[in-house]
Amino acid sequence: MQRTDDRQPFYCVVLAGGRSLACAGHEPVELGQGDFLLIPAAYDCTVTSVEPPPPGRYTESVMLAAGKVRLGDAGCEADVVMLIGHCAFGSPDAALLVSLLPALVHVRGEARLATLVGLIGEEARGAKPARDLILARLLEVLLIEALRTAADTGASPGLLRGLADPRLAAAIRRMHEQPGPSWTVAELADEDALSRSTCFDRFRRAVGTAPIDYLLTWRMALAQNMLRDGDARIGEVARRVGYSSASTFSVAFARQVGMPPGQFSGR
Repeated sequence: MQRTDDRQPFYCVVLAGGRSLACAGHEPVELGQGDFLLIPAAYDCTVTSVEPPPPGRYTESVMLAAGKVRLGDAGCEADVVMLIGHCAFGSPDAALLVSLLPALVHVRGEARLATLVGLIGEEARGAKPARDLILARLLEVLLIEALRTAADTGASPGLLRGLADPRLAAAIRRMHEQPGPSWTVAELADEDALSRSTCFDRFRRAVGTAPIDYLLTWRMALAQNMLRDGDARIGEVARRVGYSSASTFSVAFARQVGMPPGQFSGR
């Protein structure tokens, strides 16, 4: 089974059996019964048997009932059963949210997530009153549960691991709340109650980047949102994300984003 949707959030839970999932840019992931997988920006994903079939061998899907699809020989017992789906972030800050999430969240053996996905599938196939409202709330809970479970079980380096560390979380929150000040590693270390060198090393191991590099990425993500909304001039955006002049901000923005802010806002 292969999908090439343009960066739509994709999730699945394995109800029975096992499969291998390959995503562009990542090592294949073996999925077993009870596993939950969330890819915030899915693209070029292929699900195969653990021992993959010959290249180009795909089977047409057959719709059995509303929301139920069969792949492979209908006369054989299914060797894997999965509940899968995709969703869309309704917020205008969706690009910012995705940029802060791990590229792939894999949670193994969490019954709570399997229960939530089962409820979503049941609600999606039904026609009860307030269906859309219930689905929206269930998806919100699903996302939050997946992310906090991943943080507790050891996510790959990124924001989740940083926020799961009580010391680092204090500095990250300060950068999120106040991106404008010219933070130094020493000041962030004070927020964490750590030494400068310990803060730097611990932050880089957990988040995958140095503290000031993370601050720059966060500032530029905020700037892109402001420019995309079109509610602020370039000079105002520069001031709000911590730059003393529009020209200094423009140089930093072009280096990070690949185009000057004026061109970005006019797209």
